Amino acid sequence: MTPEERPDTRTVSQVGEFGLIRRVTDDRRQPESTLLGPGDDAAVVSASDSRVVATTDVLVQNVHFRLDWSGPRHVGRKAVAVNLSDIAAMGAVPTGLLVGLGCSGEFSAEFVDELAAGMWEEARRAGTGLVGGDMVTATELTISVTALGDLQGRPPVTRGGARPGDVVALAGGLGWSAAGLEVLARGFRSPLSVVGAHRVPEPPYGAGPSAAEAGATSMIDISDGLLADLEHVATASGVSLDIRTDQLEVPQRLLEVASALGADARHWVLNGGEDQALVATFPEAAGLPDGWSPVGRVLAGEGVTVDGAEYSGEAGWRHWRQ
Repeated sequence: MTPEERPDTRTVSQVGEFGLIRRVTDDRRQPESTLLGPGDDAAVVSASDSRVVATTDVLVQNVHFRLDWSGPRHVGRKAVAVNLSDIAAMGAVPTGLLVGLGCSGEFSAEFVDELAAGMWEEARRAGTGLVGGDMVTATELTISVTALGDLQGRPPVTRGGARPGDVVALAGGLGWSAAGLEVLARGFRSPLSVVGAHRVPEPPYGAGPSAAEAGATSMIDISDGLLADLEHVATASGVSLDIRTDQLEVPQRLLEVASALGADARHWVLNGGEDQALVATFPEAAGLPDGWSPVGRVLAGEGVTVDGAEYSGEAGWRHWRQ
């Protein structure tokens, strides 16, 4: 084995802050929107629209991910995906990512390499890149990502525009991550179709801008669960939203996994978080763009119902729940 082929066993503290930054950023291809990338006091990203969409998410070890369930590449992809789905939910396209990493000096440098590789992989899937960030010492592995986006001349699609008579529609899958979480919590590592969905969500990035082009009146990404996140739309818009279970697909694979675990697949679909699907409302006359399926209606009133009735179970995830 040549010296070049030997594994790098150095820790983060042995490589050092600037050596680690070089490992993460060197020889990486930036998107055209990056006018000045990593290496200066700040990055410069084009904003041809004159408006910048910005969002931030923080992921903390043992709250948002577990390293005995997910590898560093999975965690890197997930950290990027949960941010870029918010950009898509505004009807924008991503233009750059700023990443803050806090970790112990005892982590291996190769762990950070894999984490960064996952971030770059997911960024490329969405057509963007990492333009800058920071690295600090921390007792708990913490990843903070700020995503930037471009509306391309369109108005932002907010949570507050739904109107009675609109169609509620979905892009992406629901329930997969919740099923994977339950499988992992039971001590299993398969089936990979659901375990993989929990480790790495796959937001339908292109569906957000296409919904905006088609005249979507409101939109949100599903991070805490369909019913919980639609409650935000109902409150912001001053309307009621009714989800129809005869329109909401429960995939056969989820039914099989639920049967094996003695669980309820429909509950996963209605309340499972972290799939990062998109749900939007559209005027009925506008029709739905490709990739979107109707799942309900906007009505006068308030709150969210399922088949015309209040949902009896617990809806979605909340931090600091009592």
